[in-house]
Amino acid sequence: MKPSLLFFWATLLTLRLATAQTNPPRLIIRGDDMGYSHAGNEAILTCYKEGIEKSIEVLVPSPWFPEAVEMLKQIPDADIGVHLTLTSEWDNIKWRPLSDCPSLRDADGYFYPMIRPNKDYPKRSVVENDWKLADIEKEFRAQIELAMKKIPRISHFSGHMGCTSLNDEVKDLVKKLAQEYHIKHTDMSLRDAGVTYTGYVGAHVTAEEKLQSFTKMLESLEPGKTYLFVDHPGLNTPEVQAIHHIGYENVAADRQGVTDIWTNPRVKQLIKDKRIQLIGYNQL
Repeated sequence: MKPSLLFFWATLLTLRLATAQTNPPRLIIRGDDMGYSHAGNEAILTCYKEGIEKSIEVLVPSPWFPEAVEMLKQIPDADIGVHLTLTSEWDNIKWRPLSDCPSLRDADGYFYPMIRPNKDYPKRSVVENDWKLADIEKEFRAQIELAMKKIPRISHFSGHMGCTSLNDEVKDLVKKLAQEYHIKHTDMSLRDAGVTYTGYVGAHVTAEEKLQSFTKMLESLEPGKTYLFVDHPGLNTPEVQAIHHIGYENVAADRQGVTDIWTNPRVKQLIKDKRIQLIGYNQL
């Protein structure tokens, strides 16, 4: 290799290293669905206290929401979001709307299990029924106001199972509610804030595959960029083993895998070595 070319590559490498050190990647690790189970609440708390999780999404109508409120008092600096929901997807445990919104309830008074059509749950999705925008607004307001009453530090809104992106009218509604309740960030505003969604890289079925895929994701992050990674911590306990729906039966093992990764010493060391800054929505 010619000296001039060698000098060029050495200079480029030096510049890249300098950039990585002075402008490292930023990463939001978001734990979703707090409130869906007691073990889920425990896992989310552990992933914040002992792991890399920095943002927590709370399902306000869920049965374990009161416990979530009490647990979050243990981590007063944690970034908390309202995980707006219109569904109750599990077969063995259900939750109902907080408001009087008949177009969003099934015959038993629960939320429908799905947002969009699903062959395993025929005619049991929101879009297959005569939903009303006014009912969605009423329910979203009820969830937001209860969350802000119990957890005043709410920093953002997100949508469970994509409900906040149901259509353009719902997107506009969420934007309006965010402005009204003085919330800076929603799922839809992240791209405007320069945030890139990221996920597992490669297969992630088994626990080892999940760890390797998560590690590859961390290694792929570029200096100067901000990323969001979302998953659902849990514990492999009898309680969570009883929680499932058709097409997602291994909930307990899968979510235990998330907890294991987010508290893994190798993962924490890699984040330190790459100088990745872990942040919440409240630091955007």
